[in-house]
Amino acid sequence: MQTFALSRSNGEGTPDVAGFFDPRTFSVQYVVSDPATKRCAIIDPVLDFDEKSGATATFNADNLLEYIAKEGLTVEWILDTHPHADHFSAAQYLKEQTGAPTAIGQYVTQVQALWQEIYHWAEMHIDGRQWDTLFKEGDTFHIGELKVGVLHSPGHTLASITYVIGDTAFVHDTLFQPDFGTARADFPGGSAKALWESIQQILALPDDTRLFTGHDYMPNGREPNWQSSVAEQRANNPHLVGNNEQNYISLRHQRDSELPMPKLILHALQVNTRGGRLPEPEANGKRYLKIPLDALEGAAWD
Repeated sequence: MQTFALSRSNGEGTPDVAGFFDPRTFSVQYVVSDPATKRCAIIDPVLDFDEKSGATATFNADNLLEYIAKEGLTVEWILDTHPHADHFSAAQYLKEQTGAPTAIGQYVTQVQALWQEIYHWAEMHIDGRQWDTLFKEGDTFHIGELKVGVLHSPGHTLASITYVIGDTAFVHDTLFQPDFGTARADFPGGSAKALWESIQQILALPDDTRLFTGHDYMPNGREPNWQSSVAEQRANNPHLVGNNEQNYISLRHQRDSELPMPKLILHALQVNTRGGRLPEPEANGKRYLKIPLDALEGAAWD
């Protein structure tokens, strides 16, 4: 199974993009680098978690660090596109290892408020202080000499953002590969209408923009793949071709009503709404996750 691919820079102002696929969670992590300066950012890293044993590990994150060391890169940013529902974030671990600052979209505070209530977690801070920077729509920053633009891309979550770097865009869970479709919009704070609008903003980028998605579910047993283009999405994505906003919203509502909740959502959000921080150890030195019962709809009983 392909678990690594490198998409090379297309010239000045465009990045090298190394994608790392995690088969356990179907997640894709990225190291995005400026060939001119050897500076890089890590996007959406995975902290390993086995829900059966409760074990955590840093295999995925250490694999990223090994690649970064081999390529002689320097980490400038650790970036989340949104608080993930299907894997733990390794952002905090990687910050400890590299010293690089962490960042996410400013509306993570709204996601924190939703999940503070779900977890009945009064002591949780809901001002975004768990990250070093909170980006808003239109913000720009740099990875080496590469300019990065920020698009607010809500719908899948309230806080989702897209990073546009030269001829690339990191579209998290908004768009999947053109043979699979688009993200669900039924998580707390999700909106099919907002998701449609976010997709249209992404598809307004130039046709040859390289799009990198956050997951791949390998339809029909094909090899994992996480790169497409705006033109390919417009021509082939089954949720978009021939659809208007009204039809898309209906399709999304119907499809989402048939999907079970991700198996790690209640585990992951109490870590990921805190920037990848695990719960603090209790008196016996052990850490404990808090799983609320009957908190979400979407049980799959069959």
